[in-house]
Amino acid sequence: MFHHPDKRIIKNEQVLDFTIERLGECQVASPMRGVRFTCDDEKLLYHACLDDIRRCPQGGAEPPALEFAGPRERIFFKPQEIACGIVTCGGLCPGLNNVIRAITLSLHHHYGVNKVYGFLTRPMVNRIGELGGTILGSSRGPQDPAEMVDFLEELEISILFAIGGDGTLKGAGKIAKEAARRGRPIGVIGIPKTIDNDICFIQKTFGFETAVTEAQRSTYAAHTEAIGARNGIGLVKLMGRDSGFIAAYAALSDSQVNFCLVPEVPFSVAGLLEALSERLERRGHAVIVVAEGAGQELLSAKAEHDASGNFKLADIGTFLRDAIKEHFHRKKMEISLKYIDPSYTIRSQPANPHDSAFCLLLGHNAVHAGMAGRTGMVVGFWNHQFTHVPISLAVSKRKKIDPEGWQWNSVMASTGQPRELR
Repeated sequence: MFHHPDKRIIKNEQVLDFTIERLGECQVASPMRGVRFTCDDEKLLYHACLDDIRRCPQGGAEPPALEFAGPRERIFFKPQEIACGIVTCGGLCPGLNNVIRAITLSLHHHYGVNKVYGFLTRPMVNRIGELGGTILGSSRGPQDPAEMVDFLEELEISILFAIGGDGTLKGAGKIAKEAARRGRPIGVIGIPKTIDNDICFIQKTFGFETAVTEAQRSTYAAHTEAIGARNGIGLVKLMGRDSGFIAAYAALSDSQVNFCLVPEVPFSVAGLLEALSERLERRGHAVIVVAEGAGQELLSAKAEHDASGNFKLADIGTFLRDAIKEHFHRKKMEISLKYIDPSYTIRSQPANPHDSAFCLLLGHNAVHAGMAGRTGMVVGFWNHQFTHVPISLAVSKRKKIDPEGWQWNSVMASTGQPRELR
């Protein structure tokens, strides 16, 4: 699932600085044996298209490139002398326990680190990858970076692994800066966790493929219900606060979806209802998938925020459900509408095999980065390679679907919906 760079995110390529901060010189020989070590000067080109590379700044400057992830031959920390911490924040996501397990076991088996805070022991993490949720628990809400660093110093933590989304990564960046301000050699490594797959400069995040797989069960059920009744309508609300990747891929993976509504593409209720009426007249049934953040401008939501500072969304699913029922009631046209909201069912699922393998490699590469003295960075995945991304870039914008890009055009071709629902 490769997402081409959104040209709206970065207009000036000169701002693409993928330099990763380091705690100091690596002078300790890695205890790992029989592996391929990654050299520090190995880089992956950010751009995949020749035209994009040609548009990069000239004058001898190299095109934007990311540092490859992987084990280094020499590391910064002495494994037997350090302790590490793992924290998970934000909503649940398939694969959280897999990442926790991978980090814990990699620290122990690859490097010989025995102190891992998060109240973890090796037997405790042996089979947690088979479970949904997170054994560490998760919370929302701002924390004072100074207090966080005080706590890390108290526990003598050398590396903090922060598993979370945009808010968590921003907090991790502040912790890294506070530790640097104090002159404390504490590495802060982020592992991007967002079921919406909306972190910039990262091809995909863990749990996304599991989410799409589970979402397909709901679209299948919606289609089965729709074709089983005269003028049947299946309406499915999926995750996606600011970015509609789950809804888009759910539509692509199930060609029975007829309308896909995402936050990046505005629509009107009247436009949707007109197109839906035409669809029922022609085919007698319809399936609609809507991302939770779509059409928020149509609802009169209160300006409230949750503990993480996120704007509280109004319920677009129930709004459309009621609008559709009222519309066809006025037309005196009998319909059978089934509304499905599988959000929490999807979030609590254990990771599928592909995500499980992805989580393992994310966790391993996070440990390699931390032991090599990297900090203020996120373990990324770009052009099918694991990379290092500065936290500052990862949280600079939300990754979104490009309405003019190949992906959304593919959704249009698959659903057959009008390009403009206005």
